Amino acid sequence: MQLPKLSPGKRFGLPRPPGSADALLLARLAERERGQNGVTAIVTADASDARRLLDEIAFFAPDLRCALFPDWETLPYDSFSPHQDLISERLATLWRISQRDRDTGADVVLVPATTALYRLAPPSFLAGYTFHFKLGQKLDEAKLRAQLTLAGYANVGQVVSPGEYAVRGGLIDLFPMGSAVPYRVDLFDDEIDSLRAFDPDSQRSLYPVAEVRLLPGREFPMDDDARARFRSRWREVLEGDPTKSRIYKDVGQGVATAGIEYYLPLFFEQTATVFDYLGDNATVVLHGDLEPAFQRFWQDTRERYRLVQGDPERPALPPEALFLGADQFYTEAREYAQLALRTGVEDVQDSAVFQRLPDISVVRGAPEPLARLQAHVAAGPHRVLVLAESAGRRESLLDFLRAGGIDLPSFDSLAEFEQAGDESIGIATAALAEGFAWVEQGIDFVTETELFSTPATARRRRKQEQVSDVEALIKDLSELSLGDPVVHSAHGIGRYRGLVNMDVGNKNPDGTPALQEFLHLEYASEAVLYVPVSQLQLISRYTGVAADEAPLHKLGSGQWDKARRKAAEQVRDSAAELLNIYARRAAREGHAFRFNAPDYEQFANDFGFEETADQNAAIHAVIQDMISPRPMDRLVCGDVGFGKTEVALRAAFIAVTGGRQVAFLAPTTLLAEQHFQTLIDRFSKWPVKVAEVSRFRSGKEVTAALKGIADGTVDIVVGTHKLLSESTKFHNLGLLIIDEEHRFGVRHKEQMKQLRAEVDVLTLTATPIPRTLGMALEGLRDLSVIATAPQRRLAIKTFVRSEGTGVIREAVLRELKRGGQVYFLHNEVETIQNRRQKLEEILPEARIAVAHGQMPERELERVMRDFVAQRYNLLLCSTIIETGIDVPTANTIVMSRADKFGLAQLHQLRGRVGRSHHQAYAYLMVPDVESLTKQAQQRLDAIQAMEELGSGFYLAMHDLEIRGAGEVLGENQSGNMMEIGFQLYNEMLGEAVRSLKAGKEPDLLAPLNVTTDINLHAPALLPDNYCGDVHLRLSFYKKLATARTPDQIDGLLEEIVDRFGKLPPQAQTLFDVHRLRVLAQPYGVLKVDSAPTVTTISFRPGAPVDPMRVIDLVQKNRHIKLAGNEKLRIERELPDAPARAQLVRDLLRNLGAPIGPT
Repeated sequence: MQLPKLSPGKRFGLPRPPGSADALLLARLAERERGQNGVTAIVTADASDARRLLDEIAFFAPDLRCALFPDWETLPYDSFSPHQDLISERLATLWRISQRDRDTGADVVLVPATTALYRLAPPSFLAGYTFHFKLGQKLDEAKLRAQLTLAGYANVGQVVSPGEYAVRGGLIDLFPMGSAVPYRVDLFDDEIDSLRAFDPDSQRSLYPVAEVRLLPGREFPMDDDARARFRSRWREVLEGDPTKSRIYKDVGQGVATAGIEYYLPLFFEQTATVFDYLGDNATVVLHGDLEPAFQRFWQDTRERYRLVQGDPERPALPPEALFLGADQFYTEAREYAQLALRTGVEDVQDSAVFQRLPDISVVRGAPEPLARLQAHVAAGPHRVLVLAESAGRRESLLDFLRAGGIDLPSFDSLAEFEQAGDESIGIATAALAEGFAWVEQGIDFVTETELFSTPATARRRRKQEQVSDVEALIKDLSELSLGDPVVHSAHGIGRYRGLVNMDVGNKNPDGTPALQEFLHLEYASEAVLYVPVSQLQLISRYTGVAADEAPLHKLGSGQWDKARRKAAEQVRDSAAELLNIYARRAAREGHAFRFNAPDYEQFANDFGFEETADQNAAIHAVIQDMISPRPMDRLVCGDVGFGKTEVALRAAFIAVTGGRQVAFLAPTTLLAEQHFQTLIDRFSKWPVKVAEVSRFRSGKEVTAALKGIADGTVDIVVGTHKLLSESTKFHNLGLLIIDEEHRFGVRHKEQMKQLRAEVDVLTLTATPIPRTLGMALEGLRDLSVIATAPQRRLAIKTFVRSEGTGVIREAVLRELKRGGQVYFLHNEVETIQNRRQKLEEILPEARIAVAHGQMPERELERVMRDFVAQRYNLLLCSTIIETGIDVPTANTIVMSRADKFGLAQLHQLRGRVGRSHHQAYAYLMVPDVESLTKQAQQRLDAIQAMEELGSGFYLAMHDLEIRGAGEVLGENQSGNMMEIGFQLYNEMLGEAVRSLKAGKEPDLLAPLNVTTDINLHAPALLPDNYCGDVHLRLSFYKKLATARTPDQIDGLLEEIVDRFGKLPPQAQTLFDVHRLRVLAQPYGVLKVDSAPTVTTISFRPGAPVDPMRVIDLVQKNRHIKLAGNEKLRIERELPDAPARAQLVRDLLRNLGAPIGPT
């Protein structure tokens, strides 16, 4: 490839090549520069391009060492500090650029344009504060502690995140910045005896290393000299009284307040830029249109500076001190050789290097979907390399292409494909965004973008957007542990005893027995049942009573049938009652809202975050409910901080623009106040009047609000249960939103019920009470679950500890040191002041405020507002904070006497922290860990295990198991439900409701899950050495068994290959079995038995297949025969299982589409 000759001080312009060819061009340029010992710095106008080029250059030139210099991801003058991991990554990148020729260096550095404008610490800071440890080196512990403190590392009891260290005897744990794992230094006297990486979660050692490098803990120094310099420069540069500013005082005490990064120049005599780290021999590539990016950045920055100017608590430095102007940037860049890739300038059509690809997209639903691609490969002068995004996608693409008749080999790299010159088409794995034709080398790169006409970002998003399926959440078996009771829908309740491998007579090609995997269940009087893993749809978890009291059934005794029959009768009655309620609700006309799409779009765009998949699904469901004339009754169940409020706001918008009033009901004054602020914020651009009815408002304001509600001048009203009182009369209420429903008592619920008849109701909760959950599962109320976390949100680390001053001090200081705030929960109002004195003794650094429910409203409100404004950094409070105040900088909660709380309450309280993308911590303090009651122990174990995000829903399921649900409608609570288990009961009820709706008498003793039984006479399992974790295997088996569409199976295939690598043959067979099951079910196939010599397919009587097609098949093919009325017999020698699966697939395709019932 002809590359332009670049010389320092000159800029060479090129048009931007099509597709992802820019990455190939830059990869070749960087390789040339590396040969001359130069670094290539690529400044991209668009931050997403930087990420893309990082992935793509790695494919075109795998031996180039690339580094991305990430942004802080905070807004200019933010009162947040950047995420610790980002600072760690930034420091590591700066270090790598400055280590040019060493092993640790970097050849290519990618910098988003706006990040390149930030002024940085000078290289001398990084050099002076970076330390190395090697095996056998002498080490003085006291000196090391001094060095670590100097570099800004925090001394803690247990190391969990970058920038911390812990000393225990001769062991020193370090978590260096820029490192993915922490290290354990083992000292023998004063010499380093061993260096090992360890896992911060389990604290177990992983592998030995030869040396460790320790980068500074922050992008600025925090030693005494630096702090003194900071304070004196503050007094020089910033106006006003420095003692009024918290930041100034905190730096004096050695605390780095959140947002201190925007005072960086005060720490140094002279700041630097990215260019200062590049050295002399560097090439700068300007990628895309930088001007507009710079202009937008400066416009935003000036705007923000104008807003924050003049605050005596946080005086701001002028933008020129913190950022480079566009002109300064170009002046700095002018010293280097520059290459500009301009967007908007198209390359010539018939360029001799790169060209666009013709249209080769797949036509879904056509007889030959891949015709265009086949024609291109056949006619084209170039070889074709198809690129999949991940190993998992590669497997599904291969399946898709093979089914369309294109068989192609896999390659591990581009070089390997270039060498295999005789192959005209191949497939490899690379995250290329768009394909292109590389004319020079005669290779066409084809990505999924060209094949399926969807851009890569949309595909990636779709992958994250597997909307959580409520049924799957309940049916999941991954939580199953040995000895847990399960229900087999044909045999009753037994205990799960593990997975076993057994020889069932199949042979491997080499003659050894091929083992198949089974679930081992134990029934009453020690009878045993083995269930093949491909039939897990028959198994469900048993939830009804505690696991050790579950009633086991006797195999073959008829006891299970009797229990099912009794339950079935009761189910039929319940279903009839349910239907009656449905009918009454459906008969009542609600209000069908109409909404103006452009207005709604604009409102939705004001939401500053990207919606998660589940959130989108919930919003969509709510809008559909509101547009339909039936009154809505929907429960949105989502974890704290997962964006339930946004769902409610969208609904409120539609109701208000549709000319109706909205009532927003919250359980506490604090929460009402917060919702009120949010509503005012989001509706500020619209002509909507919002009022609040709560204790925070004076009598006069409340009276005015009530009058406005009655005469229709108030559109949205937020309030506590005061809204439900007799005196509140609505003008035309259209939507009632209930937040945290589980906090309202029965009487309030009755009052809500009366409203429910005609009004749309939307209920939000993080932990639904069992009864609510039961109603939702039985279809009395619609349920949306939001279980996917917003991006960059981390799970809350939860510790259970015996209470002691040391633990409290470490927990609080860990948070204050990174500039955050702490909740300290003390639930006895009488003794709260004593606790305050104790805290002041052990934590002189903290600024403490007290809040509890018995304070006068005005004072409570003032304390809360001050805490949100960060005037205090420790809030000592009662459970008044349980509901919904949102302080993103508060990321640690310490709960005193945690054993006194219920599960849902612990979960709610823990959800007060972790609202931003910082690691949050919850410390559950108990008087003595050893002497807890059994139930308290269970509860604390459950909440510790449920660290995962989105676990509120599972916790509710656990609660349901601990307490039992009771039957929703009848008086005879849970007798029959206990006999057959909650899940099966629900399935039967759903089945009965469906039949009755269709006007048929439900046949509830017919087996519920009739599925196609498929036997390929080859082992179908995930082998032990491929996926070792039994829980994971179980979970995958169950997901596969309950998958209903080919897409779901593809999704699972991708997930498994991405996690464990290429599928072994047994796993391939497992997927073939399930693919056939999904394909064969619509044809009414009962059983497929495919042995190496003969295959039989049995249909159910009256199967939806065209008899003429069957006769035609038998007449035309000598090896296909009819065996009896419902059986086809195919005699053909096929030793390979995949070939047998293909045979069955082809045969079913030849039968045409299944006939619908006539």
